[in-house]
Amino acid sequence: MPLLSNRTRRRIADFDNRVDRAFDHIRGNPVADHVFYAASNLGDFSLIWLILGAVRGLRSERDWHAAVRVGGLLVAESILVNAGIKSLFRRTRPPYVVDRPFHVRRPLSSSFPSGHATAGFTAAILLGEDDPLWPAYLAVAAVVASSRVYVKIHHASDVLAGVPIGVALGLIGRRLVPLPVEPV
Repeated sequence: MPLLSNRTRRRIADFDNRVDRAFDHIRGNPVADHVFYAASNLGDFSLIWLILGAVRGLRSERDWHAAVRVGGLLVAESILVNAGIKSLFRRTRPPYVVDRPFHVRRPLSSSFPSGHATAGFTAAILLGEDDPLWPAYLAVAAVVASSRVYVKIHHASDVLAGVPIGVALGLIGRRLVPLPVEPV
C-alpha cells in the first residue's frame, strides 16, 4: 500500500496483528474451525450467495428477480473488485505457512480488499431488500468475511475495508436494478 505514510502503515499492521492475536484464542477450536473454514470455502466464487439467492428465488416471481439480480451484480462486483480495485493495491496476503485443519483455497490476487467481504455485503444488501430475513443475510456476510481472517487468507484491515465497499455496491445495485413492484 505505497500511497500510505509509514506511520499509517504501521498503525494498520498493528491493528491487523492485534486482531490476528485475538483470533489465535479461538483457532484450533473444532467448532470454530468447522464453521470458519466452511464459511470461507462457501464464500469462494460467491457460492453461498448464489445458493441463498436461488432459495429466495423459489418464493415468488419478485424473489426470482432478486435472485437473478444478485447473481448478475455479483459478476459485476467481482470484476470491479478483482480486476479493478485489487490491481491498484497489490497487498501481500498473510504468510501461508500455518497448520490448517481443513483445506482452503489461496487466491493469487491482492489481499486488499477482501473479495469475500465485498461480495458478501453486496449480496446481503441486495438479497435483504424487502426480505424479513435481511438480518440473517448480514450475519452470514459477517461470518464469511471474518472467516478470511480466521483462516489467515486476509488481514483484518482487508476485511474491514471490504465491508463498506460491499455495502456501497449493494446500494448502488439496488438503484441501478430495482426489483419489480409487487402487484396489489
